[in-house]
Amino acid sequence: MSQANGFIERHGLWTDDQRRLAKALAARVKKEKLKLFRVAWADPHGASRAKTVTLPAFLDALQNGYNINVATTTLDASGARTFASFTRGGGMNLDEMTGSPNLIIVPDPATFRVLPWEPDVGWILCDEYFVSGKPFYFSPRHLLRKQIERLKKRGMDCGIGLEVEWYLLKLAEQQLTLENIGAPGLKGRAPNVCPVEPGYSFHSESNLDRMQAPLSAVADALEKLDLPLRSFENEWGPGQVECTFAPRTALEAADNLVLFRTATRQVCRRLGYLATFMCRPALKGFYSSGWHLHQSLTNAKTGLNLFIPKSSEEVLSPLGKQYLAGLLHHALASTVLANPTVNAYRRFRINSLAPDRAAWGLDHRGVLLRVLGGRKDPATRIENRMGEPSANPYLYIASQIVTGLDGVDHERDPGAPETDPYTSQRPMLPATLADALTLFDQEPLFRDQFGKTFVDYYTKIKRTELQRYETYARDNGIDRGSEATTQWEQDEYFDFF
Repeated sequence: MSQANGFIERHGLWTDDQRRLAKALAARVKKEKLKLFRVAWADPHGASRAKTVTLPAFLDALQNGYNINVATTTLDASGARTFASFTRGGGMNLDEMTGSPNLIIVPDPATFRVLPWEPDVGWILCDEYFVSGKPFYFSPRHLLRKQIERLKKRGMDCGIGLEVEWYLLKLAEQQLTLENIGAPGLKGRAPNVCPVEPGYSFHSESNLDRMQAPLSAVADALEKLDLPLRSFENEWGPGQVECTFAPRTALEAADNLVLFRTATRQVCRRLGYLATFMCRPALKGFYSSGWHLHQSLTNAKTGLNLFIPKSSEEVLSPLGKQYLAGLLHHALASTVLANPTVNAYRRFRINSLAPDRAAWGLDHRGVLLRVLGGRKDPATRIENRMGEPSANPYLYIASQIVTGLDGVDHERDPGAPETDPYTSQRPMLPATLADALTLFDQEPLFRDQFGKTFVDYYTKIKRTELQRYETYARDNGIDRGSEATTQWEQDEYFDFF
């Protein structure tokens, strides 16, 4: 089939720039004699899913996309059946979802990489479509794109800086056992691991050096993948690492986070280590990890940071203050998109370097929203300290644009900054995944911007996960007020994220 008659061209799914990149990519992969290609997409949890295809199939996918089963979005992270796929409407009242149909994933040529640890294998992110050419309703990448388009219509872009914490551990077993095998709705036992350093010696060079070999391997891979890594930092817990990245536009930053997590885990596994982005592992002395999202709006034509105040007496421009106020106003309803697991809510504690209420402040690490910069500072930005490192980057970032623009549209006022946030009268963040899902489900703003179909779907798939946890807690007499991470959480999240 000629390119002009292919699925992508028929439905107008690429920009002129993507067409140009695809043509150059087809020539490149033939010249470099690449043999296999992972066509990847982000599932509802932000985890990378992929199929491996041959060169002829990849070249065809650059014209016609590639068929995948819709199942990765109808099952939860454990493989538990969430929707009645084989009934009319697929259990969603959507004719397109009847019978667990095929989707077509369309490669985005701008995301192509060659995997440094598998130099014969290419990797590319894809967007999901129905066979009709209609965008897939539950694609997180499509949802973020919609919000970026809203910004573009206002002449703005969104710049995102990533600051992500994770744990590096040594695998105690080089082989899986039968105990590691689960079943649909029931994860197998999490891998046994050993600490790589004793922890709780913040920024210790000696402890950092204990991790140097695997971190150097990760850094080398990220450089070859063109990911804008800035630093590795030895954090608080044993083997806890923080990675910071130079700012990029919203979609590129989200794509980079997906690739960063999957690349880090693959590189470490090959060296006999395990990298986990689970928030709070059920291991002795382990501290919660966070994902701090730095953001600002910029002029789409000039790149000028629109949050920079004109006066030295102000910390943000009027636009920046309204955007900040929108984030605050909807912080509780957006919590689940930054903290989508049962495990995340063990992190919101007083004096924990994590927020517990919707407060903002100036260069203050105890608030939800930390404002940095000022007059003439091109790096002026808002740092949202809410998120956990396993959050879906597309949904987390999209939620910021949605709520921030609502603040702009309604000219909201954030009020005065807090200097003692843990005693302030600001609204408390939800204490459990159940509470967070209810707040998200009931928020009209997200139903308006993400659509009722997506909100209903997302709350359903997360409530299935929550119900599995609650059944475990009930059967095992777990005290809901306990701060201890359960074995269920360890098995569910430790090696999945």
